[in-house]
Amino acid sequence: MSTMTQHLTVPAGGRSAASIAPAKRRKLGPAGISALVVLIVLAAAWLLPFFWAIVTSLKSETDAASATLWPAHGFTFEAYAKVLAEGNVPIWAWNSLFTSALITAITVLTSALAAYAFSRMRFRGQKWAYIVAIAAIAVPPQVLIVPLFYEMLAMNLVDTYWGLILPQVVQPIIVLILKQFFDQIPIELEEAARVDGASRLRVFTSIVMPLSRPILAAASIFVFVWAWNNFLWPFIIINDPHLMTLPVGLQTVKSAYGIQYAQNMAMAILAALPLIIVFLFFQRQIIKGIATTGFGGQ
Repeated sequence: MSTMTQHLTVPAGGRSAASIAPAKRRKLGPAGISALVVLIVLAAAWLLPFFWAIVTSLKSETDAASATLWPAHGFTFEAYAKVLAEGNVPIWAWNSLFTSALITAITVLTSALAAYAFSRMRFRGQKWAYIVAIAAIAVPPQVLIVPLFYEMLAMNLVDTYWGLILPQVVQPIIVLILKQFFDQIPIELEEAARVDGASRLRVFTSIVMPLSRPILAAASIFVFVWAWNNFLWPFIIINDPHLMTLPVGLQTVKSAYGIQYAQNMAMAILAALPLIIVFLFFQRQIIKGIATTGFGGQ
């Protein structure tokens, strides 16, 4: 009995002796070391072009045209100063932020409603509607450019925010991914709420949506990144310089002296910088969404 009592005694602070003992570090075997080396090589291969772009953007145009990596005349912010001076970068950045945020909100909301209908509701033509939604994933967006432009032209939405936003809110792939996630939610939770008198909309907003925060966060980030990087449709639908998005506006900052490598790299860095900041702040949500949803093939 005394021996048992001695083993069951918990030290002050509520932690057992086993938890106080330092945890042994697992040694990497040959397979683990090989995997680590491969990951380091892949990370270096991805970071090297980004590093080269940053270094080039900090060179003068003379040094940028040379084949040397390090500038002979030192680093300078001349390329960034020219890009910021010749363009309306703050206005373009605001346009990109505003339209990308609105596209993300509308896309995720409408896709979630459609996915919930496919997952839980039964209606006439549901099977064919779902087949059409899946088939729409295989349609290249470039094929729809001309009909979408004429549609916006007929609705007097050319050179407007809505003409830029509305054609980008239809994302069948997001509907498919959300449906797969909704299928995994236990139906018993919704049935219990329906027994208590909750409507279908109340069940969706109070039960399904809170349980779907990981996939909704991941989908929102991916839609935002896609909308921010989209160049073709904003380039076609917007002619007003004050309504251009950042990727389109930066392309208008061209020099009359041929290709300016430092300025081109500076424009690329300025366009990618907000996305890098978004990833740094929401990387946990991105990884969690990929690990627990259809993005990871599960």
